[in-house]
Amino acid sequence: MDLHVRYEGDDDPKKCTAKKLERFDMAALHGSDRETPYGVVLNPHADKALSPADADTGALVALDCSWESAGEAMFSLPGEHRALPYLVAANPVNFGRPMQLTTVEAIAAALVIFGEKKRAEDVLSKFNWGHTFLELNEEPLRRYSECADSTEVVEIQQEYLERGE
Repeated sequence: MDLHVRYEGDDDPKKCTAKKLERFDMAALHGSDRETPYGVVLNPHADKALSPADADTGALVALDCSWESAGEAMFSLPGEHRALPYLVAANPVNFGRPMQLTTVEAIAAALVIFGEKKRAEDVLSKFNWGHTFLELNEEPLRRYSECADSTEVVEIQQEYLERGE
């Protein structure tokens, strides 16, 4: 699966996880919607949850922008829009906060859900806190990756939300 990032460039480039992935030739960055290929678009505003059923699209697309500008209008990319299920951030800025993932955390989560855990580990290995993301989310990621479709993912996510995790 090809990894692509629609890059806005509104965060500190030294802290930008997408820029680091590009430096290691692990993801392609695109400066406009037109340049960005069609694929599964990670979109927190999507109506459908990401599931293993989405793995055959060929391209995974994330949007890299600051949380302040990550409104619904920013997600105008063509593709199959999917929301990541409940996960907890491990990055130093948002550690422990649910659903406040960096671009690399979002990409790694999608890869694990798609059954590509080794590749997720490789992507996260470029960050000293990367392994912590997989440790914090080991159980939910495993369970999400065993689902047949979005409906099952949402059912499992609901368990975590009800427990207040």
